[in-house]
This record gives sequence, C-alpha cells and structure tokens, in this order.
Amino acid sequence: MRCLVKAKAEEGLWLEERPVPQIGPDDVLIKVRKTGICGTDVHIWNWDAWAQKTVPVGLVTGHEFAGEIVALGRDVTDLKVGQRCSGEGHLIGTHSRQSRSGRFHLDPETRGIGVNEPGAFAEFLRLPAFNVVPLPEGIDDEVGAILDPLGNAVHTALSFDLVGEDVLITGAGPIGIMAGAVARHVGARHVVITDVNPDRLALAARVADVVPVNVAREDLREVMGRLRLVQGFDVGMEMSGSPAALDQMVEAMVMGGRIAMLGIPPGRTAVDWSRIVFKALTIKGVYGREIFETWYKMIAMLENGLEIRGVITHRFPAARFEDGFAAMRSGLSGKVVLDWT
Repeated sequence: MRCLVKAKAEEGLWLEERPVPQIGPDDVLIKVRKTGICGTDVHIWNWDAWAQKTVPVGLVTGHEFAGEIVALGRDVTDLKVGQRCSGEGHLIGTHSRQSRSGRFHLDPETRGIGVNEPGAFAEFLRLPAFNVVPLPEGIDDEVGAILDPLGNAVHTALSFDLVGEDVLITGAGPIGIMAGAVARHVGARHVVITDVNPDRLALAARVADVVPVNVAREDLREVMGRLRLVQGFDVGMEMSGSPAALDQMVEAMVMGGRIAMLGIPPGRTAVDWSRIVFKALTIKGVYGREIFETWYKMIAMLENGLEIRGVITHRFPAARFEDGFAAMRSGLSGKVVLDWT
C-alpha cells in the first residue's frame, strides 16, 4: 500500500510502499478515503524538538481520516464490512484509574496513531474496533476526515455553558474557527475571534457567525464597546498558544469568567496569576476529545445544522501531499484534505 512515512530524521515526509497491516482479533482494517493534515503533522514534517523526542523514524504518520471497513477481526461483532467510519486516534490503556472509571481521554497510557503507532496517511489503517466511529450517511468522507479536529473544538467549546453568553476566542486557526461555529450553534450571544493573520480572520467570517478582530490593527476594547460588553466576556477559549493572547483574554474577562485552554504555549511562559486570582477566573486545560461523548455530540450537531465544511480550503490527491503540506505551512490555509481513493 502507499503511505506517508517519517523515513528520515530530517524535515519532510516520504511516500513509500508498505505491506497492508495485519489485524488482530479485536481490530478492523479500514480502507482510507480521505485524510486531514493536522498541525501535529506539520510538527512531524518540520522535525522540531517535540517530534524528535516523540515520533519514531520509520513511522506511518497521520491521524485524521475517514474510510470504509474492509475486514473484521474474529472477535468483532458490532461492526460490518462496508461500513463507513472515522475513528478516535487515541489508543487507550486499561490499567489506569481514569480508564477503568470511563474517563478514557484522561488515560496517561494513551498512544496516538500517526504519532506513536502506525497512522492514517495510508491506503489502509489497522484500528481497534473500540476506536471506530461509524459515520451516518449525512456526513460525507470529507467532513468525516476532519472530525478529529472538530472534536477538539467541540470539547473546548462545550467545557462551559454557552447559552446566552459572550465568548472570546483567541486564535483563528481551523479549530478556533470551528469552535466559534459551535458556540453560535449552541446559543452563545456574541462570539469574537482574534488573530493577527488577516487571511485566517477572513476565513473565520466566512465560516461562522463571529466577529473577527485583528488585534495588530484593532483595539479589542473598542470592539467590546461596540458590542456593549461593559463587564467583559463570560467565556474564553484560548486556541493560539500565544502568551500575549492569554494575557489579553484575562484582561477582557468578566469577574468570575471561565477560560478553556487548548492552545499550547511555547515552553514555560510568564502568567500574571494574581490577576487571575483577583478576577476569580476558572481555567480548564483541554486535551483531545472526551471519548466518546464528544463524538456523539458533534455528530448530532452536524446532523442538526452545524456547518463547518467551509473551513476546508485545500484539497489534493495523496500523491500531491507536498503541496498539501506547503499550504498548511504557509499559514494561509484552513484545513487541508488529502484524497487516497
């Protein structure tokens, strides 16, 4: 089969031929149709410090996908050949307190497909049946291929009650934009999204009913004044990983406001904790998706009018993966989807 491999300890990925994976009794074999390129995949391409200490050379990469089940392990009884699916890319253990109590997304033994285990940038993927998420007919392969990042957006957005609330999102990457669409879908009043990239902000305005703010050119306080947010925002979603964005968010929150953080700051960063204490803010770190509650919720929302397809800006056949990664690395794209059919 064709697959994208981290074949060398240097920048890039390489298209290679590998044997089709052999499945175990509790696995399924999935014929991959579409895959999304993630920011994590860009880190692996760049071979940065995180990738060098995390990803084994020779690994088949990729973790955002949609496809069709073509073979079942002998003990798999609740799925069928021909079934369309996506899947949870976090492979959990069974020993931790978190896993044994059903809080699978908090399991410290978690390993990721395409990061620690062979991934989905391939014509075929082996996946535990437990991790398979069947796709209803109303969700096509293209949207199915980006359910993983949509799940990050949904997990972050639904961390706090949003009905009637005013929301600030810092970071207009694809996940931040999708979080804005989710917030409006579930009943937030005003959703403001900030960034310094005009192309990403323009994309946010096209995809979701949000107020885009370029903080390099506009004063967030003036925007708040126009929206009559006298006391500030009720809920914040930090998606950028920028320490300056978090500082600005803290200043813009109401007393007792709540912040969900998905963005990863660069190493150790200074935080004005006294400001957080005196404003009585709640801060929640968000990792991945709640397995499988987030999947149920986002599929239900997609079936009931949530529209996020516009966040996909580039589509390439898998053979043109280099163009796909160039688009992602440019900072000018939304989601990039590769076609493996």
